[in-house]
Amino acid sequence: MSETIWKPHVVVAAIVERDGRFLLVEEETDEGVRFNQPAGHLEEGETLLDAVRREVLEETAHRFEPEALLGVYRWRHPSKGRTYLRFAFIGQTTGHEPERPLDTGILRALWLTPAEIEATRERHRSPLILRCIEDYRRGQRFPLGLITELIEGA
Repeated sequence: MSETIWKPHVVVAAIVERDGRFLLVEEETDEGVRFNQPAGHLEEGETLLDAVRREVLEETAHRFEPEALLGVYRWRHPSKGRTYLRFAFIGQTTGHEPERPLDTGILRALWLTPAEIEATRERHRSPLILRCIEDYRRGQRFPLGLITELIEGA
């Protein structure tokens, strides 16, 4: 008897607001050019906080420091059949490296108002983009101490 093992794709995302605008990336995907928060997959041996710092730097050339956990979101992609488990972090950028090349597929990083983000809804990579912005604007925050990571060798 063959048993299929299901496992979600664990991703991290950063919610960064500055002067009423949110940091997003415009990226090439297999579904066309889409908008997303700076986000990506957790790598082997990496903490969630290190993963979100790395992803923001790679995708936007901004250094990022997480301050709170916004939430943990589960979403199943309707056409791919993949389930994503997203750890969304709130934080601030702590520096910019404009000469740094962005990750493959990232066209640009940009700061958009909530109205501009809403207006691009049809080009969002997932419904999690707006949901995270809404939760952030409602004041949802959880302390980083909520996360416990027991990583061998750390």
